[in-house]
Amino acid sequence: MRVRKARTGDAEAFANVLARVAEEGLIAAEPPVDVEDRAVKARETIEAEGPGVLWVLEEGDAIIGAVGVHATRARGVLSLGMMVLPEFRARGGGRGLLAAALEHARNSGAHKVELEVWPDNARAIGLYASAGFAVEGVRRSHYRRRDGKLRSAMLMALLLVDDEP
Repeated sequence: MRVRKARTGDAEAFANVLARVAEEGLIAAEPPVDVEDRAVKARETIEAEGPGVLWVLEEGDAIIGAVGVHATRARGVLSLGMMVLPEFRARGGGRGLLAAALEHARNSGAHKVELEVWPDNARAIGLYASAGFAVEGVRRSHYRRRDGKLRSAMLMALLLVDDEP
């Protein structure tokens, strides 16, 4: 497995990974994912010169995971989203993706990286905690799913600089 910055030709594979992982219910995207639309959005992010950046995790010629960081409304704070196909988890790929995203954040001058994770996604919470992310709060019953159910999300963040004086 190796992590590399996403290229334009990765957009469709990225969208297909997103669609598969969405079926598990572990990420915010809900099935059915419009793969064509998501590929267009991924391609735009990859080609843009803005703050959004994507990396892919590949094994051989196959894209098996990805991570992206995007600017938020707060200056210096990036938002992170990550996914790895289930059959490739627990092999270090997620940790590699996270390392690439955090290196980018540090090099871009960000002071904080934040993310949201479902409270029942223990594996992801454990990975983020092991990298230094801390729980900052919970968005209780914040997201209405297509089936009408409400989901809470944990807010986790990593400060990249010393805390306030």
